[in-house]
Amino acid sequence: MIKPVGDDFVKRYRLEYNLKALERVRGEIGEEAYSRLKALIEYRLSGKDFDRSPVGVKMALAFSAGSDSTAALKILRWAGFEVVPVTAKLPQMNERVIEKARREGAVLVDVPNYLDVITAQMEKGAPICGKCHSMVMAAVEGYAKENGVKILASGDLLSSGLISIYETGEIVTLNLPAFLALDKAEIIEIIGGRYDLKFGCPLLWETFRKAPSVKRFAMQRILRELRARAITPEMAEALILDVLSR
Repeated sequence: MIKPVGDDFVKRYRLEYNLKALERVRGEIGEEAYSRLKALIEYRLSGKDFDRSPVGVKMALAFSAGSDSTAALKILRWAGFEVVPVTAKLPQMNERVIEKARREGAVLVDVPNYLDVITAQMEKGAPICGKCHSMVMAAVEGYAKENGVKILASGDLLSSGLISIYETGEIVTLNLPAFLALDKAEIIEIIGGRYDLKFGCPLLWETFRKAPSVKRFAMQRILRELRARAITPEMAEALILDVLSR
């Protein structure tokens, strides 16, 4: 499933820093979740194996059925957590994505006023991805709160250090790939080695058509991932060329 990072200095530094973040939420998540998440990081650091029997801890996972959230789901289940994938129903989703979510046992939730808000962003020529992400996470967090689930996981690759796992109000957010210092190549291997290096959101394409200047925000995101070593230069080039072609 996941592999130790070996002598990779940057990843080791991030993992050790993430252990400090884990200590900060120990009281909020309980000893069972704390011990298993600590074992995951120690496995990444040293290769020390750990008990992966069911730990009796439920998590909600923001599940888009994309590569990062799919890898997060596989890792958490492999590690013994009870994971409820929660998929926000968005108008740009095709039936293939929804069917994949259902096969994984996903709960589908609505995102109130989603299209109105995103359309307003598009009409202003403003970037939509940040707004989309915040609305989706709010809907998934609402499900977690309503069902008494304390830990909300995501497939975020970039939120290292103290924001790889953190507490806000009733919820502890766990950005799992970032927490484990995973990169995109590892993600692709975990999900089976098949991944199309393209942007797949029709609303984003439409935003590019209406306001080509918005493309720079997408490219800035790609470059942030490159600087963080989440993607390789070759991956960054392919993604930037895809943005420019839209």
